[in-house]
Amino acid sequence: MAAEVIRTVSIISGIGVFLATLLTLAERYLLNYGICKITINDEKELEVKGGNHLLSSLLQNDIFIPSACGGRGSCGLCKVKVLSGGGPLLPTETPYLSREEQEGQIRLSCQVKVRGDVAIEIPEELFSIREYTTTVEKIVDLNHDTKTLFLRFKDGEELDFQAGQYVQIKAPQYGKNSEEVYRAYSIASPPSDKGVIQLIIRRVPQGICTTYIFDYLKEGDQLDLNGPYGDFFLRDSDREMICIAGGSGLAPIKAILHKMEEEGIRRKATFYFGCVEKRDLYYIDEMQAFESRIPDFRFIPALSGAREEDNWTGETGLITEVVDRYVEDGSRMEAYLCGSPGMIDACIKVLLQKGMPEDQIFFDKF
Repeated sequence: MAAEVIRTVSIISGIGVFLATLLTLAERYLLNYGICKITINDEKELEVKGGNHLLSSLLQNDIFIPSACGGRGSCGLCKVKVLSGGGPLLPTETPYLSREEQEGQIRLSCQVKVRGDVAIEIPEELFSIREYTTTVEKIVDLNHDTKTLFLRFKDGEELDFQAGQYVQIKAPQYGKNSEEVYRAYSIASPPSDKGVIQLIIRRVPQGICTTYIFDYLKEGDQLDLNGPYGDFFLRDSDREMICIAGGSGLAPIKAILHKMEEEGIRRKATFYFGCVEKRDLYYIDEMQAFESRIPDFRFIPALSGAREEDNWTGETGLITEVVDRYVEDGSRMEAYLCGSPGMIDACIKVLLQKGMPEDQIFFDKF
């Protein structure tokens, strides 16, 4: 009986997948939406081929919307205001949109199909985002699954960014990957270095972009990117700072520390960096060097799964547990968090319990 039920469920699921695939192919090859018009901020008009997603249609016209997942509907960053022509809100969008955003006509541009004329609003600063072709000047292994790239811009070009912001790099077609994809990576270098930027990239198993970077990209190659993006940057205040990061989330915190050092920003700050094992740590010496160069800065690395052979004598436990042990009253502090959504959500919960106002918590999820 159980086997029969499983077999029936499998058949129904298979039919569902087949029909979904059939509908997708039919729309791609049989339906012709012709040329559609996208009106942006009542001041710019684009003519595009109908049937594509709004995100890709804008990208093809050099209008770059933030999208950490490259338009695969899993990051929730590519939000635009769709005034008309966007069709009904989709179930794939609702997890990423608050009730206020839904009522305010905010949509995920990667999920909105252009099937007719569309009118949208986007922040004016996105018009200044442009694409650059850089040269891979250096690739350095930081640990067993993390590299850092140093990318040099062409002579006469530079990237004007704030510490904490990110760029989107383009992985071209390679191997069995038949399409170009964009992925977002935070800048780790100081904002004063506008001609060369540093990115810290951790391998994602079977990740399209990280596979290209780890297995195909070489020093001397060219790499396209666009940016800068993001509102994760150091605020102008005198509050004590708490920085929390995991994995490659160290990148924007490193850029912020460079800014503090270069501009002589004297604020008490503590950086909690969480990893699993000792082999996952990197840039420990550089972070400790910041302690000697930035007044009132302290670096606290912690391991959640230290092995006996690690001989680890530092902090242990989840990074939230470490923060909970160190922070008593967060009401006069502000926090900068970078890492996975789960880590950030857990950290926010702890900080709120410590009395930190929600509007003084800034984060970058990836």
